[in-house]
Amino acid sequence: MNEIRHPSETTATAASLSEPEKNVIIGGVLLAMLLAALDQTIVAPAMPTIGKTLGHSDYLPWVVTAYLLTATAMAPLYGKISDIHGRRPTIFAAVIIFLAGSLISALAPNMLTLIIGRAVQGLGGGGLFALSQTVIGDLVPPRERARYAAWISGTWAVASIAGPLLGGTFAEHLHWSLIFWINIPLGLAALAIISNPLKKLPVITRAHRIDGAGATLLVAATALLLLALNWGGSRYAWLSPEIAGLLGCSALLWGAFALRLRRVTEPLISLEVLSNPIVRYGTLAMFLAQGANVGLSVYLPVYAQSFHGLSAGGSGLIMLGLLLGTVFGATTSARTIPRLVHYKRMALVGSILSFLCLAALAALAGRTTLSVLVLLTSGAGFGSGMTFPVATISVQNAVDQAHLGVATGVLTFLRSLGGALGVAILGAIALGNGLPLGGEAIQAISATTASALPFAYIFAACTAAMVLSLAMFHLMPEKPLRGRAETEIPAAID
Repeated sequence: MNEIRHPSETTATAASLSEPEKNVIIGGVLLAMLLAALDQTIVAPAMPTIGKTLGHSDYLPWVVTAYLLTATAMAPLYGKISDIHGRRPTIFAAVIIFLAGSLISALAPNMLTLIIGRAVQGLGGGGLFALSQTVIGDLVPPRERARYAAWISGTWAVASIAGPLLGGTFAEHLHWSLIFWINIPLGLAALAIISNPLKKLPVITRAHRIDGAGATLLVAATALLLLALNWGGSRYAWLSPEIAGLLGCSALLWGAFALRLRRVTEPLISLEVLSNPIVRYGTLAMFLAQGANVGLSVYLPVYAQSFHGLSAGGSGLIMLGLLLGTVFGATTSARTIPRLVHYKRMALVGSILSFLCLAALAALAGRTTLSVLVLLTSGAGFGSGMTFPVATISVQNAVDQAHLGVATGVLTFLRSLGGALGVAILGAIALGNGLPLGGEAIQAISATTASALPFAYIFAACTAAMVLSLAMFHLMPEKPLRGRAETEIPAAID
């Protein structure tokens, strides 16, 4: 029988921390999150230089894939570990593993070593995403937690903008290995900042163990699924035996994992968490919204360059509208949620706004002006940004403190998986219509395309994802947010 940490323990501990101490901890964990976010954006501009230096350029996609595989698969596992052993040792382990991977990557003499280093980075990076939000959940009650969601969105925006700029600058003017060396001082700074304040968070030792078999099934099932999504339509045809085999094996492993959850005494992911309707619909809504948002961010530059004839710099300005719209949407939602009783309406309004902008973008893809394009993409980003704080706060508010890490890990896992699946689906649409892949061959586009129909299909797919996300938010029950004075956790409203 699991021992449940009573909510009042965490409430009392959080109350013992001063506001400056809380802000220091939150700043430190966001710096740790920035490390992992940067490593998803900083590598791509340096990949041609890395290929020339290390050779074996045909293995370059693995530099990205290796990180994606391990980071996505490990997120739920870190949540469980932190619920058992405490946040401080777990986040320290994640940062140290991430820095070890950075060191291996920076010193890599060949492509194989670099790929191994990136996989090790992902082992730590997957924990940094989930643990950062979990620590914020420990410190701040749900009613006040929404305002920190804007900080998280801002961290992602900084990584999205600064990553490509730093990666390109280091590779072109200095040395490509600096994209990994830069992690060392940033990671050590994060550890120094959060070390002492995190000691005040409770570490409740319990006679629990990690379900090793369940963890192995989860990691393997996720890895095979992501490999199929990454290779489908590029290295192998979607209907090829290789892709069918990967998807079939992944499905079998997912089935075995589900069976394991039902039969083991202490599963990796609590059935109490998975059966919670708020967790179920909130994570699915995030999964779909992230798929639309990430997919749009990948193919919007392709559209701007190939149809509107913009330069790489010009398409970057179009992207800036989407990114800033997302941050402002999250900020607006985060500041409004504490003042609302029916806070779920923020997600519903945001989903509808994003849906309308994406639908207009799909309808006008062949005749939109640049000003309308900026307006619609900024609106789509603003709308989707409004949904992210609602999903995060709702899921964390739906579970007790003992399951906070697991619930946040599941949310992070599905968010990452949604982004990967969104890019894969849009990649299949792009390749089926003769377009280059979002991250590849974009530099080869030298003239505008004759038809915008392929992009209309891509934008329509993003629109469909937002419609489904809206449906999930509509189905998600709304539970009153807990405040500082509330120590009991009421049951979820069905």
